[in-house]
Amino acid sequence: MNLTPTSSDTRYYGQRSLGRAIRLAFVVCVTLVTTCFAQEMPPSSNQQAAPAVNTQLPVNWLYGAYVPKDVPLVALNGKERFKLYVRQTYTTPGIYIKTGFFAVHDQVRGTPPEWGDDFSGFAKRVGNNQAINIIQNSFTSLGQGVAGWEPRYDRCRCTGGWLRFRHALVRNFITYSGNEQSKRPNIMPFAAAFGAGAIGATWNPGNPTVTVKGYQSAITQAWVGVLVNTIGEFAPDVKKKLTKHKD
Repeated sequence: MNLTPTSSDTRYYGQRSLGRAIRLAFVVCVTLVTTCFAQEMPPSSNQQAAPAVNTQLPVNWLYGAYVPKDVPLVALNGKERFKLYVRQTYTTPGIYIKTGFFAVHDQVRGTPPEWGDDFSGFAKRVGNNQAINIIQNSFTSLGQGVAGWEPRYDRCRCTGGWLRFRHALVRNFITYSGNEQSKRPNIMPFAAAFGAGAIGATWNPGNPTVTVKGYQSAITQAWVGVLVNTIGEFAPDVKKKLTKHKD
Protein backbone atom coordinates (compact mmCIF):
# COMPACT_ATOMS: atom_id res chain seq x y z
CA MET A 1 0.00 0.00 0.00
CA ASN A 2 1.38 3.40 -0.99
CA LEU A 3 1.12 5.82 1.92
CA THR A 4 2.97 8.66 0.21
CA PRO A 5 0.68 11.70 -0.16
CA THR A 6 -0.04 12.67 -3.74
CA SER A 7 -0.27 16.21 -5.15
CA SER A 8 -4.06 15.99 -5.04
CA ASP A 9 -3.86 15.07 -1.34
CA THR A 10 -1.60 18.07 -0.73
CA ARG A 11 -4.03 20.42 -2.49
CA TYR A 12 -6.95 18.91 -0.55
CA TYR A 13 -5.33 19.41 2.85
CA GLY A 14 -4.10 22.84 1.81
CA GLN A 15 -7.66 23.86 0.89
CA ARG A 16 -8.93 22.50 4.19
CA SER A 17 -6.31 24.50 6.08
CA LEU A 18 -7.17 27.65 4.16
CA GLY A 19 -10.85 27.10 4.90
CA ARG A 20 -10.07 26.72 8.60
CA ALA A 21 -8.04 29.92 8.46
CA ILE A 22 -10.93 31.83 6.90
CA ARG A 23 -13.30 30.52 9.57
CA LEU A 24 -10.76 31.46 12.24
CA ALA A 25 -10.53 35.02 10.89
CA PHE A 26 -14.34 35.22 10.99
CA VAL A 27 -14.41 34.01 14.61
CA VAL A 28 -11.73 36.54 15.57
CA CYS A 29 -13.73 39.29 13.86
CA VAL A 30 -16.89 38.35 15.74
CA THR A 31 -14.95 38.18 19.00
CA LEU A 32 -13.47 41.60 18.29
CA VAL A 33 -16.94 43.06 17.76
CA THR A 34 -18.19 41.55 21.02
CA THR A 35 -15.12 42.69 22.96
CA CYS A 36 -15.18 46.23 21.58
CA PHE A 37 -18.83 46.83 22.30
CA ALA A 38 -18.49 45.24 25.73
CA GLN A 39 -15.88 47.87 26.56
CA GLU A 40 -18.29 50.73 25.96
CA MET A 41 -18.53 52.93 29.04
CA PRO A 42 -20.72 55.99 29.51
CA PRO A 43 -18.55 59.12 29.49
CA SER A 44 -17.97 60.66 32.89
CA SER A 45 -18.14 64.38 33.60
CA ASN A 46 -14.36 64.68 34.03
CA GLN A 47 -13.45 62.43 31.09
CA GLN A 48 -11.47 64.14 28.32
CA ALA A 49 -13.58 64.73 25.25
CA ALA A 50 -12.52 62.77 22.18
CA PRO A 51 -10.99 64.97 19.48
CA ALA A 52 -12.35 65.06 15.96
CA VAL A 53 -9.58 62.70 14.85
CA ASN A 54 -11.21 59.92 16.88
CA THR A 55 -14.35 60.39 14.84
CA GLN A 56 -12.58 60.71 11.51
CA LEU A 57 -10.05 57.92 12.21
CA PRO A 58 -7.61 58.90 9.45
CA VAL A 59 -5.97 55.91 7.74
CA ASN A 60 -3.34 56.67 5.12
CA TRP A 61 -3.11 54.35 2.12
CA LEU A 62 0.62 53.86 2.72
CA TYR A 63 1.37 54.05 6.44
CA GLY A 64 -1.95 53.27 8.08
CA ALA A 65 -3.72 54.84 11.06
CA TYR A 66 -2.14 57.89 12.66
CA VAL A 67 -2.74 60.80 15.04
CA PRO A 68 -1.45 64.22 13.89
CA LYS A 69 1.15 65.89 16.10
CA ASP A 70 -1.11 68.85 16.91
CA VAL A 71 -4.00 66.66 18.11
CA PRO A 72 -4.25 65.31 21.68
CA LEU A 73 -4.01 61.56 21.99
CA VAL A 74 -7.29 60.29 23.42
CA ALA A 75 -8.12 56.61 23.83
CA LEU A 76 -10.54 55.02 21.38
CA ASN A 77 -13.78 53.52 22.58
CA GLY A 78 -15.05 50.15 21.42
CA LYS A 79 -17.03 51.38 18.42
CA GLU A 80 -14.10 53.48 17.23
CA ARG A 81 -11.74 50.51 17.56
CA PHE A 82 -13.99 48.31 15.47
CA LYS A 83 -14.47 51.01 12.86
CA LEU A 84 -10.68 51.43 12.66
CA TYR A 85 -10.24 47.66 12.32
CA VAL A 86 -12.68 47.53 9.42
CA ARG A 87 -11.02 50.48 7.69
CA GLN A 88 -7.50 49.09 8.09
CA THR A 89 -8.42 45.54 7.11
CA TYR A 90 -11.07 45.82 4.42
CA THR A 91 -12.05 49.28 3.16
CA THR A 92 -8.80 51.20 2.65
CA PRO A 93 -6.16 50.25 0.06
CA GLY A 94 -3.27 49.88 2.49
CA ILE A 95 -3.68 46.16 3.17
CA TYR A 96 -4.15 45.44 -0.55
CA ILE A 97 -0.98 47.36 -1.39
CA LYS A 98 0.87 45.36 1.26
CA THR A 99 -0.56 42.14 -0.17
CA GLY A 100 0.51 43.08 -3.70
CA PHE A 101 4.03 44.06 -2.60
CA PHE A 102 4.73 40.80 -0.81
CA ALA A 103 3.02 38.75 -3.53
CA VAL A 104 5.33 40.28 -6.15
CA HIS A 105 8.27 39.71 -3.81
CA ASP A 106 7.36 36.04 -3.42
CA GLN A 107 6.74 35.71 -7.18
CA VAL A 108 10.20 37.06 -8.01
CA ARG A 109 11.83 34.76 -5.48
CA GLY A 110 9.66 31.81 -6.51
CA THR A 111 8.42 31.18 -2.98
CA PRO A 112 7.08 28.57 -2.57
CA PRO A 113 8.48 26.91 -5.73
CA GLU A 114 5.61 24.39 -5.87
CA TRP A 115 3.26 27.17 -6.99
CA GLY A 116 5.28 27.88 -10.13
CA ASP A 117 6.01 31.22 -11.78
CA ASP A 118 2.91 31.60 -13.97
CA PHE A 119 -0.23 33.64 -13.36
CA SER A 120 -1.81 30.80 -11.38
CA GLY A 121 1.14 30.82 -8.99
CA PHE A 122 0.92 34.58 -8.62
CA ALA A 123 -2.80 34.35 -7.85
CA LYS A 124 -2.08 31.80 -5.12
CA ARG A 125 0.57 34.07 -3.64
CA VAL A 126 -1.85 36.99 -3.65
CA GLY A 127 -4.50 34.92 -1.89
CA ASN A 128 -1.96 33.56 0.57
CA ASN A 129 -0.64 36.99 1.55
CA GLN A 130 -4.11 38.52 1.74
CA ALA A 131 -5.34 35.77 4.07
CA ILE A 132 -2.27 36.14 6.30
CA ASN A 133 -2.64 39.93 6.43
CA ILE A 134 -6.30 39.69 7.41
CA ILE A 135 -5.52 37.17 10.13
CA GLN A 136 -2.65 39.31 11.43
CA ASN A 137 -4.78 42.47 11.49
CA SER A 138 -7.58 40.61 13.24
CA PHE A 139 -5.28 39.20 15.93
CA THR A 140 -3.58 42.57 16.44
CA SER A 141 -6.85 44.48 16.78
CA LEU A 142 -8.32 41.85 19.09
CA GLY A 143 -5.28 41.81 21.37
CA GLN A 144 -5.01 45.59 21.55
CA GLY A 145 -8.74 45.91 22.11
CA VAL A 146 -8.75 43.44 25.00
CA ALA A 147 -5.71 45.13 26.58
CA GLY A 148 -7.03 48.62 25.87
CA TRP A 149 -3.79 49.65 24.14
CA GLU A 150 -3.34 52.34 21.48
CA PRO A 151 -3.42 50.90 17.93
CA ARG A 152 -2.46 54.10 16.05
CA TYR A 153 0.85 55.79 15.39
CA ASP A 154 1.08 59.21 17.03
CA ARG A 155 3.41 61.63 15.29
CA CYS A 156 6.17 63.02 17.46
CA ARG A 157 5.51 66.31 19.27
CA CYS A 158 9.25 66.94 19.09
CA THR A 159 11.45 68.72 16.55
CA GLY A 160 14.62 67.56 14.84
CA GLY A 161 15.09 64.70 12.42
CA TRP A 162 16.91 62.37 14.82
CA LEU A 163 14.38 62.77 17.64
CA ARG A 164 11.52 62.14 15.26
CA PHE A 165 13.17 59.07 13.76
CA ARG A 166 13.89 57.74 17.25
CA HIS A 167 10.23 58.23 18.13
CA ALA A 168 9.19 56.29 15.00
CA LEU A 169 11.63 53.51 15.90
CA VAL A 170 10.61 53.25 19.55
CA ARG A 171 6.89 53.39 18.79
CA ASN A 172 7.18 50.17 16.81
CA PHE A 173 8.09 48.39 20.03
CA ILE A 174 6.33 50.55 22.63
CA THR A 175 2.69 51.64 22.80
CA TYR A 176 0.38 53.33 25.32
CA SER A 177 -2.12 51.83 27.73
CA GLY A 178 -5.71 52.96 28.06
CA ASN A 179 -4.79 56.25 29.75
CA GLU A 180 -2.54 57.15 26.76
CA GLN A 181 0.30 57.96 29.17
CA SER A 182 1.66 54.72 30.59
CA LYS A 183 3.89 52.86 28.14
CA ARG A 184 3.59 49.16 27.37
CA PRO A 185 5.62 46.76 25.21
CA ASN A 186 3.93 46.65 21.83
CA ILE A 187 3.79 42.86 21.69
CA MET A 188 0.43 42.48 19.94
CA PRO A 189 1.60 43.10 16.33
CA PHE A 190 4.51 40.69 16.78
CA ALA A 191 2.41 37.98 18.43
CA ALA A 192 -0.18 38.42 15.68
CA ALA A 193 2.49 38.24 12.97
CA PHE A 194 3.85 35.02 14.50
CA GLY A 195 0.38 33.49 14.71
CA ALA A 196 -0.60 34.51 11.18
CA GLY A 197 2.67 33.21 9.75
CA ALA A 198 2.31 29.91 11.58
CA ILE A 199 -1.27 29.49 10.39
CA GLY A 200 -0.27 30.34 6.83
CA ALA A 201 2.36 27.60 6.95
CA THR A 202 -0.38 24.98 7.37
CA TRP A 203 -1.65 25.45 3.79
CA ASN A 204 1.70 26.17 2.13
CA PRO A 205 3.09 23.29 0.02
CA GLY A 206 6.37 21.64 0.94
CA ASN A 207 5.40 21.22 4.63
CA PRO A 208 7.21 24.33 5.95
CA THR A 209 8.00 24.40 9.65
CA VAL A 210 5.23 26.26 11.45
CA THR A 211 7.47 27.87 14.07
CA VAL A 212 10.01 28.99 11.47
CA LYS A 213 7.31 30.69 9.39
CA GLY A 214 6.01 32.33 12.54
CA TYR A 215 9.42 33.70 13.50
CA GLN A 216 10.02 34.93 9.95
CA SER A 217 6.72 36.83 10.01
CA ALA A 218 7.54 38.37 13.39
CA ILE A 219 10.97 39.52 12.13
CA THR A 220 9.34 40.98 9.02
CA GLN A 221 6.95 42.89 11.27
CA ALA A 222 9.93 44.43 13.08
CA TRP A 223 11.51 46.12 10.06
CA VAL A 224 8.24 46.81 8.24
CA GLY A 225 6.82 48.49 11.35
CA VAL A 226 9.84 50.79 11.70
CA LEU A 227 9.71 51.65 7.99
CA VAL A 228 5.98 52.40 8.06
CA ASN A 229 6.29 54.57 11.20
CA THR A 230 9.17 56.51 9.66
CA ILE A 231 7.19 57.17 6.51
CA GLY A 232 4.20 58.23 8.61
CA GLU A 233 6.39 60.59 10.61
CA PHE A 234 8.06 62.41 7.73
CA ALA A 235 5.46 62.09 4.95
CA PRO A 236 3.72 65.41 5.77
CA ASP A 237 7.05 67.27 5.48
CA VAL A 238 7.81 65.64 2.14
CA LYS A 239 4.32 66.47 0.90
CA LYS A 240 4.71 70.12 1.93
CA LYS A 241 8.05 70.42 0.16
CA LEU A 242 6.71 68.82 -3.01
CA THR A 243 3.64 71.08 -2.96
CA LYS A 244 5.78 74.17 -2.38
CA HIS A 245 8.11 73.17 -5.20
CA LYS A 246 5.15 72.60 -7.51
CA ASP A 247 3.72 76.02 -6.69
